[in-house]
Amino acid sequence: MKKYLSILTLLLLSVSYTFAQSAEEQAIKKLSMDKWQWMADKDVAKLEKLFDDKAKFVHMSGSWKKDRELEIIESGSIWYKNAEVHDTAIEISENTAVVWNRITLTAHVRGNDVVTEFTVTEVYQKQGEDWKMLVLTFSSVRDTHEIEH
Repeated sequence: MKKYLSILTLLLLSVSYTFAQSAEEQAIKKLSMDKWQWMADKDVAKLEKLFDDKAKFVHMSGSWKKDRELEIIESGSIWYKNAEVHDTAIEISENTAVVWNRITLTAHVRGNDVVTEFTVTEVYQKQGEDWKMLVLTFSSVRDTHEIEH
């Protein structure tokens, strides 16, 4: 009987851990999706809180830090009009989360609307109670690309 109680206890603990992990992944996914909306809305106040002060951003046209990314979004020199997310994979290790989104991005750049397929890599770090974005990298890919889960 003790053997069965021990097995049942271990099973319940592992199930609880799985659900807790899933909840954390869902929170990160929501944060990532919210970020796309904040970028579309040019809501630099919310993005400023999300982006770590040392955050780096890599685009097709270059790389820069937090202040420049916020300036680009606020001015509309790149307007992230819509990010259609096709697939998402998330890995969490201790206080670090990596998110891969396969997206079709509609953006207004240099006076033109452009539609581009990307795999976007986002790196977050848990700082206190909040997740802060450390890295946002756009990788141009074929539209048939799939994220390996």
